[in-house]
Amino acid sequence: MNIGLAVGGGEGSTLEEMTDRIVEAENDGFASVWMANVFNLDALTALAFAGKNTRRIELGTAVIPTYPRHPHALAQQALTAEQATGGRLVLGIGRSHKLVIETMFGIPYDKPIAHMREYVTVLKELMEKGAAGVSGEAYQVNAPLKIKNSKPVPVMIGALRPKMLEVCGTLCDGTLTWMAGPKYIENEIEPRLRRAAKAAGRDKPRIVASLPVCVTDDPDGAREVIGKALQIYGQLPVYRACLDAEGAAGPADIALVGDEKTVEEGLRRVAACGASDFYAAAVAVGADRGVSLARTNDLLKGLAGKL
Repeated sequence: MNIGLAVGGGEGSTLEEMTDRIVEAENDGFASVWMANVFNLDALTALAFAGKNTRRIELGTAVIPTYPRHPHALAQQALTAEQATGGRLVLGIGRSHKLVIETMFGIPYDKPIAHMREYVTVLKELMEKGAAGVSGEAYQVNAPLKIKNSKPVPVMIGALRPKMLEVCGTLCDGTLTWMAGPKYIENEIEPRLRRAAKAAGRDKPRIVASLPVCVTDDPDGAREVIGKALQIYGQLPVYRACLDAEGAAGPADIALVGDEKTVEEGLRRVAACGASDFYAAAVAVGADRGVSLARTNDLLKGLAGKL
């Protein structure tokens, strides 16, 4: 299992600071970095900038919400960023949540499965064929996209539930999971992806998992902080289903928290369940914030390439 890091998603990072973090991750031997596209830096722009300052590390978005961006516009931006990264870009997209799309953005959150199926179809046709001809429920696109020397970018979606996993297995290069523990990955995500991909005559997509991670001597205190900071995820239906499958009351119960041995054992369980990749959402908590973050990073660095 490849080990990467979650970067971005929080507040306060400049483009230069974000680039420095990604350069450091590459120097530390991590396989990948994954940047959320939330309410700060634009993830694709930031990764394109970082791509000119790195040589090896995989650069992925996890994830860009689809509803606010037309698939033609996103394909155009992704193929441009792909050239800046030298073919190391992975385009992770997701439908987001009704709370964000309707309440915050004022966009109808309609027919999410049909929306995603058609969205991915348009993206892939544009990137692979240079033109898209899709007449569906959500999108009617008949347009070219001609970018010199472009190469298709792998497309992943945040797929957790059965119907979205079927779309992923049929069309995509992988799923990006969050708040999905080993039991749920092994019993739901991996078999559904495998069956859908086999039915479509495709190789099984990657499973790129992510959970909060904190190496600390105060696991109870860490879980308390994580529970408060990530409380919203226990209330969103798609993540609630994943947590229920693990018997977890909330995000704190599924986080990988404890000393080095405990966290390593948790990571090995994730690898054994079928995840091809893991990107850590490293959490610094309590009075030993700096110490816990350094210990977490040191453990992850030591395991890079070994799971």
